[in-house]
Amino acid sequence: QVQLAESGGVLVQTGGALRLSCAASGFTLNSYYIGWFRQVPGKKRDGVSCISGRDGSTYHADSAKGRFTISRDNTRNTVYLQMNSLQPEDTAVYYCATVDVQRVGGSPCQAAGYDYWGQGTQVTVSS
Repeated sequence: QVQLAESGGVLVQTGGALRLSCAASGFTLNSYYIGWFRQVPGKKRDGVSCISGRDGSTYHADSAKGRFTISRDNTRNTVYLQMNSLQPEDTAVYYCATVDVQRVGGSPCQAAGYDYWGQGTQVTVSS
C-alpha cells in the first residue's frame, strides 16, 4: 500500500538550513505529485512546495520562494525539501503527501487535493 515516511526534522537556529526527506513506498513517483505541507497548532495545513514526479514541475508557496527547494530522486523513490534561511515562523510539523498526477487540478499544492499522508516531522527554528 502507499506509504510515506518523513525524516530530517530537528531544532535549528534562525538562519540555518535543513533538508527533509520523504521516502515513498507502494507506488512509483513518476505517476504522482508529491507535496510538502506544514501545520502549526490551531491553523490549517498549508502547502509549502510540490513537485510532479512525472515532469519535475514545481510549485512553491510565497513563503518558500527563494529559500526552499523541492527535488525528487525517482531511483530512490524519495522527495526532498531543502530549506535555507530558516525563520521562527517556519516552525511547524512538516508533512509529505501524494496524489495521482491525473487527479491534480489547477492548484497542485492544495492539501485538500492529496490522498495519502505521512506522519509528519517536527521542525523548530529557535530565535
